[in-house]
Amino acid sequence: MIKKEVISTENAPQAIGTYSQAVKVQNTVYLSGQIPLDPKSMEIIEGDIEAHITQVFENLKAVCDAAGGTLNDIVKLNIFLTDLGNFALVNEVMSRYFDQPYPARAAIGVASLPKGVGVEMDGILLTDA
Repeated sequence: MIKKEVISTENAPQAIGTYSQAVKVQNTVYLSGQIPLDPKSMEIIEGDIEAHITQVFENLKAVCDAAGGTLNDIVKLNIFLTDLGNFALVNEVMSRYFDQPYPARAAIGVASLPKGVGVEMDGILLTDA
């Protein structure tokens, strides 16, 4: 039987459904989608789409930290946008959080996201242990 370890931290928003913040199997961590929720209030943060993108990266960073890794350990990142016109802005903000080599990535245009937000991201992280 495969051993699954649930990763959880108070520094990222708690799950708002039937899922875990992340699940670790051996040295692979599957990060659930993050939206621009404030981890303390569990409300969507104030601000524009750049602030929302930044908050999503902060939330992912917190879960990576809890899993024993960093954002730079992400090997696959999926970005969901309700407006693909924000693609360049995602790249700009992402460059503040990641060093090369960058993860493999997909940017997907969607009709809507939870709580009416404009951005959500999930990913796969590899750890040393």
